Amino acid sequence: MLVSVNARTGRDLARVGLSTADYEVLSTLSEHPDYRWELKYLAAKMEWSRSRLSRQVSRMKARGLIEREADDSDGRGCILHLTEVGMSTLVDAAPYHLQSVRARFIDHLTPAELATLEQISRRIANLPN
Repeated sequence: MLVSVNARTGRDLARVGLSTADYEVLSTLSEHPDYRWELKYLAAKMEWSRSRLSRQVSRMKARGLIEREADDSDGRGCILHLTEVGMSTLVDAAPYHLQSVRARFIDHLTPAELATLEQISRRIANLPN
């Protein structure tokens, strides 16, 4: 189920020029103050390897969605921040993404099923790594 929902919403996002990974990075980064975050902490939050995030960011940087700058406190690290283009792209894509998730998943569940899903999701999300 998770694979099919992710693949279908990914195809829907592709219609607005984003991959699932693009959307995940943009939306997660947008939750942080000033839309700036150290790569290592963003990778940890997303549960991605630093190298995976770095490769994704390189592709997104080439499209003007994210900027990368040196981290003065960590010579090997970098700070990522959302550009105006990145934020605008996220704002434009968010309603479309929400519509896709609703049509492909949420709207097919009863309120009781959604409540159960929320309980299960919280329990699983809080498991130790």
